Amino acid sequence: MRLPVCPGHSAMDLSMQQPSEFDRLFDGTLYSLLSWKQLTAFWERLDPAAGWFLYAVGEARPQAPADAEHVAAFVREIDALLRREHHEDYCGIVYADDLDTPRIIKIYDPNHLGTSCGSSKHRILPGWVMSRMPPSDLDPPAFVPQNRKRWWQGFLDMIGAR
Repeated sequence: MRLPVCPGHSAMDLSMQQPSEFDRLFDGTLYSLLSWKQLTAFWERLDPAAGWFLYAVGEARPQAPADAEHVAAFVREIDALLRREHHEDYCGIVYADDLDTPRIIKIYDPNHLGTSCGSSKHRILPGWVMSRMPPSDLDPPAFVPQNRKRWWQGFLDMIGAR
C-alpha cells in the first residue's frame, strides 16, 4: 500500500508517526453551532472544570489546562466578541467534535473567516481552540491581526495570567 506524501515528508516519516489525539480531532469531523440559540445552549452544557486548554492560535501554546474560573471567563468573553463582531443572524463559526460532550472546540475569528469549511485552497485556522488535551502547535501561515493579539493579552490580564 502506498501512503500519500505531504511536501517535506517522506512516506517513511508518515508511516512512523501517529497523529496525536489533538491532531486527529482537529482534522476530524466537527459539527457547527449554526444558530446563536444553539451556541448559547452549548456554552450552558459545557463543563468549565473539564480540564480545558485555551489556545489563541499564533500565541504560545498552553502548557496546562485552565481552571474552571478562567474557562468560564473565556467563554463569556469569546461569546461577547463573537456576537459583537459576527454581523450575521446566525453563528456558524464555532465547531465541536461532539455537541454534548466536546473534546475539541474550534472558534473562528469573525473578521478572518475565509472558508472555514475547508473548500478553499488555503487552510484557514481558527482564531481560538479549546481542547481537553494539550494542543499541537498551530503555526498560522498568515499574520495574526494586532487587535486579536491585544484581545488575548487583555483576556490574560483580566484573569491575572500575565
